[in-house]
Amino acid sequence: MMPGNQERRPTPLSAFAAIAAMACAMLAALPGAKAQDYPTRSVKIVVPFPAGGTADVMPRVFADWLSRKWGHPVVVENRTGAAGNIGAEAVAKSEPDGYTLLSAPPPPLVINHNLYPKLGFNPTEFVPIIIMGRVPNALVVNPSKVAAKNVPELIDYMRAHPGKVTSATQGNGTTSHLTSELFQLMAKVKVQHVPYRGSAPALNDLVGGNVDIMFDNLGVSLPLVKGGKLKLLAVATPKRMAALPDVPTIAETLPGFESAAWFAVVAPPKTPRAVIDKINADMNEALRDPAILDRLKQLSAEPIGGTPQATADYMREEVERWHNVIKAANIKLN
Repeated sequence: MMPGNQERRPTPLSAFAAIAAMACAMLAALPGAKAQDYPTRSVKIVVPFPAGGTADVMPRVFADWLSRKWGHPVVVENRTGAAGNIGAEAVAKSEPDGYTLLSAPPPPLVINHNLYPKLGFNPTEFVPIIIMGRVPNALVVNPSKVAAKNVPELIDYMRAHPGKVTSATQGNGTTSHLTSELFQLMAKVKVQHVPYRGSAPALNDLVGGNVDIMFDNLGVSLPLVKGGKLKLLAVATPKRMAALPDVPTIAETLPGFESAAWFAVVAPPKTPRAVIDKINADMNEALRDPAILDRLKQLSAEPIGGTPQATADYMREEVERWHNVIKAANIKLN
């Protein structure tokens, strides 16, 4: 047989290269395959605040929808304490496989690392997935304790009686606390800070008359206002809300005042991008469901959604915004 007609056989090196190339191709396909199959079992969403507040209610709305979508239970677990740090740390140290997620308002994600000298986790290492919704903060008062009918009257009283008005908050370092601090800075007043562990216990004491005022998101406070137990003096949106056209904004008295609580879902550091994208796509689908949109409306929440990158960008903006408030108010926590 002539040399040109001889069968060419691969050398051991070329055979190894072919096998290696095939292995790389298989490995490259794995994340997509895992994402396509995800989830194959129950998923846990950790909420680092107590039950009853918007931080707890909103992820439960999505958990119920996702349970039906995925055909597997999506369970919400409340792990409270240290302004959300305990639950956040637990998720940060979980397996990065998409089966343990964190749903939280701003504190453990963009605020606490500016307040606490040492955390057991790095908030910047969480992988952002989506912001479910945003709820404006508002100034509510106990009408039997506060005679002021509007924000200017309240500011006048506070200036005449420094430190006499008690201000309940969801806890040290929460958006409720920082909104109160922002109000004091801009109005040049001083209140007595009374921190609680979440909205529910704070509102209970506000209704009971143990404290005077509270800066809280409308999700849980508005029903108490409609029930006549609290009085809504103003909202912290830039413009008046279409749903509450007769309620003034704080900005009408203090130009530029704005504050909102938002509720994000993030994953442990190093969670595969394909899994992140799968969860993001399904939660964005939930945000197109009229039933979900109606439930968010009941919570006075604006639906947000969007890409993981948009979520990351928004969170970075919030880090800077609340850092400026913390620095200006000289807030320090032990």
